[in-house]
Amino acid sequence: VIMMFLVEKEHNPPHIHAFYNEYEASFALENAKLIAGKFPKNGTKLVKEFVKHYKEELLEMWMTGQNKKLPPLN
Repeated sequence: VIMMFLVEKEHNPPHIHAFYNEYEASFALENAKLIAGKFPKNGTKLVKEFVKHYKEELLEMWMTGQNKKLPPLN
């Protein structure tokens, strides 16, 4: 599961939160690098693909504070 919280309640750098079983981590939107937490390698690969695919949409949501549901990767 990938989530983004409202910008007013968050801190820079722009990032997303990812959850995978018992793991939770934050990934930067700029380069999809892990910035906090721990995450398994296979989950990290999926998060990086997601950020790469949706980077523009994610950055727009971060800047406007208007979240929207994005479809999963195929």
